[in-house]
Parts: sequence; structure tokens; C-alpha cells
Amino acid sequence: QVQLVESGGGLVQAGDSLRLSCVASGRNFGTYAMGWFRQVPGKERDFVASVSWEGSMTSYADSVKGRFAISRDNAENTVYLQMYDLKTEDTAVYYCAASDEVTGWQYAKRYNYWGQGTQVTVSS
Repeated sequence: QVQLVESGGGLVQAGDSLRLSCVASGRNFGTYAMGWFRQVPGKERDFVASVSWEGSMTSYADSVKGRFAISRDNAENTVYLQMYDLKTEDTAVYYCAASDEVTGWQYAKRYNYWGQGTQVTVSS
């Protein structure tokens, strides 16, 4: 069992930066791939970024590529999402998730555990 708690969301202006954190409790954090997803009301949860168990492989949605960076610190059981040059369309609830699958990390159904989410609001 893995519990995930996100933090770092807030209200920022377009062009600002923000870093989200997700701390995991439970065993064997380093055996899970980690992902960030986001969701706006009335829409599906969308993939944002993923990182492999040891951090060597990362993947990003096209909409955030070049602006967001995912990383992890297995010693601290934490995964981060650094967001630069935020846009109003980045406004959403951001969720971190843990997956014990070996592929398909861009799909929400591949994840076993989810955090409660943190709101990011970008104003123009």
C-alpha cells in the first residue's frame, strides 16, 4: 500500500513558475514508476508527465514539453513537478500517482495509487 500526498499548488500569474511535490509513504517507493496527471471539471484526467523507477526515463505530454520537468528523490520518497512559464490552460487539479506496471505510464489506468490532488490556478 502506498499513500501519496501532493503539495505546492496555488494561485499564480501567467509566466510564473511553480513546483509541486508528492510525498509517498509505505514501502518500496523506488519500485514504482510515478506520474503526474491533471484534471479540470467535466473533463477526463490527462497525463502530464511520468518518471521511471530510478529516474532515468521521463515522458511528457506535448502540451507541457519544454516547460515542465519531472524528477524524483527515492531517498526522500518524493516526486516533483517543476512547472515553468505557466499558462492559463495549465489551470487544473494536479494528481500524482504510482504505478507498478512496466509500460504505459501515460495511461491513468496503469496506476495503482493516487493522491488527493492539489489545485493549480494560473491567472492571466
